[in-house]
Amino acid sequence: MTYVDWRMRGPEITNCNCDWGCPCQFNALPTHGDCRAIVGMRIDEGHFGDVPLDGLKWAATFAWPEAIHLGHGEAFIVIDEAADEAQREALLTILSGQETQPGATIFNVFATTLEKVHEPAFLPIDFEADIDARTGRIAIEGVAEASVEPIRNPVTGNEHRARVTMPGGFEYREAEYASGRTRASAPIALEYGPSHAHLANVDFRPTGIA
Repeated sequence: MTYVDWRMRGPEITNCNCDWGCPCQFNALPTHGDCRAIVGMRIDEGHFGDVPLDGLKWAATFAWPEAIHLGHGEAFIVIDEAADEAQREALLTILSGQETQPGATIFNVFATTLEKVHEPAFLPIDFEADIDARTGRIAIEGVAEASVEPIRNPVTGNEHRARVTMPGGFEYREAEYASGRTRASAPIALEYGPSHAHLANVDFRPTGIA
């Protein structure tokens, strides 16, 4: 099958409600039985066909009553208000898992587990990420705020560093693991932390992670 040529390259942040390390990353069940998360990205370089995506940001909140693969999830997507109509349509196409080889990206995988996708919003998104420092922030006024910092040793208070590689991953090939906190309001309410977070430089294409 032929797909539209698209790309999104840049830093990504994820913060979920699991304990540090997130068992879901290793095909185990979520820490608390359910899965709730926020994901955000700044596109440093990107396009969808002839539509440029450079410099745009997006974020999404998710909730599943059990493990992600068991389904019945819901999602809420927020697109950078700076995006024009063509860019908004392009990003919504990518983020809904379309124009993607089945199972190749997190967007396509998540799409198969959702039973409700809320109407998207187009709002200002503040996004900061320092991958090596394991720090970051996603803020959408009136909707959500997430902050990420290094995991700390419980005895010494020193920063603890853990880096995970996934050669066949559909979200990242390598990520820095960290600690995060998130608070979000309707349509998907979130409040958790300190909990698992990871930061990664990602390069999404129709056939997966480059």
